[in-house]
Amino acid sequence: MADINLSCPVDGIQINENKVRVIAGFVLLTILLYLLTGWSGLLLLLAVDFGLRVFKQPKYSPFGKAADFIVGQLNLPFRSTDQAPKRFAAGIGLVFSITILVVHSLGYTTFILSSLLAVFAMLESFAGFCAGCYVYTFLKPVLPVDK
Repeated sequence: MADINLSCPVDGIQINENKVRVIAGFVLLTILLYLLTGWSGLLLLLAVDFGLRVFKQPKYSPFGKAADFIVGQLNLPFRSTDQAPKRFAAGIGLVFSITILVVHSLGYTTFILSSLLAVFAMLESFAGFCAGCYVYTFLKPVLPVDK
């Protein structure tokens, strides 16, 4: 069996871990609000925000802008983390949010999918555990090089 290195692969671009965790908190609050209200506009907000971050437009991300404000107001330090696995995780969030939106639009229950997204966002926000980063670690050897 091959020895798998679980260290997070890097792309050399560093981002603020504290900001990432605040954004995850916004994702958690948004999906919980959706679970309480059933309003699909919240799913659209999630999909757009994830999409902006995945497709290298984070400066337009509403959650990113709000996180910048909170990080600044709380004077949280810059804690360096690599961007690539976090962007990959945002891609998983994009797929989840679009899937939840489609399932909701078809009239089916979205509780399980929404709860999974909430759990992953909670783990990132409160514990700094990025499930998508672990998936990224295993898939990195087969992912196309992003230049």
